[in-house]
Amino acid sequence: MSAPRALIHVQHLLGVGHLRRALALGRALADAGAEVTVASGGMVVPNLPSDGLTLVQLPPARAADATFKQLLDETGKPVDDAWRARRKAALLELFAAVKPDLLVIELYPFGRRQLRFELEPLLDAAHARDSRPVIACSLRDILHPPAPGRIDGMVEAVRNRFDMVLVHGDPALIPLELSFPDVARIAQRLRYTGYLLDQPLPVAETTPRAPEVIVSSGGGAVGEPLLKTALAARGLTRHRDKPWRLLAGHNLSDGAFQSLLREAPAGVTVERARADFTALLPGALCSVSQAGYNTAIEVLAARAPAVFVPFADEAEVEQTMRCRALARHGLCRWVEPAALTPRSLAQAIDGAEAPPLGLTIDTDGARKSATLLLRAVAEQATFAGDLSQRRDP
Repeated sequence: MSAPRALIHVQHLLGVGHLRRALALGRALADAGAEVTVASGGMVVPNLPSDGLTLVQLPPARAADATFKQLLDETGKPVDDAWRARRKAALLELFAAVKPDLLVIELYPFGRRQLRFELEPLLDAAHARDSRPVIACSLRDILHPPAPGRIDGMVEAVRNRFDMVLVHGDPALIPLELSFPDVARIAQRLRYTGYLLDQPLPVAETTPRAPEVIVSSGGGAVGEPLLKTALAARGLTRHRDKPWRLLAGHNLSDGAFQSLLREAPAGVTVERARADFTALLPGALCSVSQAGYNTAIEVLAARAPAVFVPFADEAEVEQTMRCRALARHGLCRWVEPAALTPRSLAQAIDGAEAPPLGLTIDTDGARKSATLLLRAVAEQATFAGDLSQRRDP
């Protein structure tokens, strides 16, 4: 029997977390024996591991700002109907070429409404095939709370268009009900997988590093205030005489990065985000970061004392909701962006402690997701010749 073919669609608009999760899922599927193609619709991101995958870059788009209402193309111009037509054609041509047994769409229909112009035709094409693929939605632990008028449409889309919804989280920590109130209506298709780490946590280093405070800003597009405040907070903390490392994401402008380099005193290293970020976390005095899915779980899984400053511009509430939920379990200190000052950040850093030893977080999401998806593909193949047992489209 030939290897199952998988196609994953992902769009990152501001940060890079969506792409990192999609690549992690793709690598797990590849490790389990699948041939995996990832269709990425965001801007090109350097240094993300895609070994064993076919990564296809669609005509790229990014969000104009934190409202996510306007998409810009690679030249910085608003996308138009001609761009949408090119992008839809590229995606449908890729679907026809791959002929996937498994189609995974990240976030939609719970988000990415801006991409309906290509995702609805993609779903139409999948359902029109005689041997249609298993169709799954891939979700992080917290959604942007939907407007009440859109919930029915999301539920109906799941029921009519998708075989399963994978929630890459741990319901004992953050249940989906926290951000999507109508979970009961899609319960038959819902599967919790545990958290999906971008890469396994590293083994302990043979040569210990000097303990340091690590300040990171994810993709970096909105991380400059945190990095600058951390520089100003260092002298107010009990770690003022320890090494600090500031990691600026690749989306932070070069001008802002050079400014950080000039302002950094002795004992503070400023560099761009590193592919070995998780290797820096074990033994860290404290990790200071935003509260995106990937960073938050990597920090907690490494059992580093954590301080989070959530990204909360415009109507963004995901990271704030994550901070509140984690703080209830005693897993972090956090500072609201509106209250972020050198002193408030210093106080949070001084109060941060390692997570309680008795609390475990399910971080086996990559392997579990691959198992669930490939099992569904095998079941679909078993029933392929018996129309009476095929799933309703």
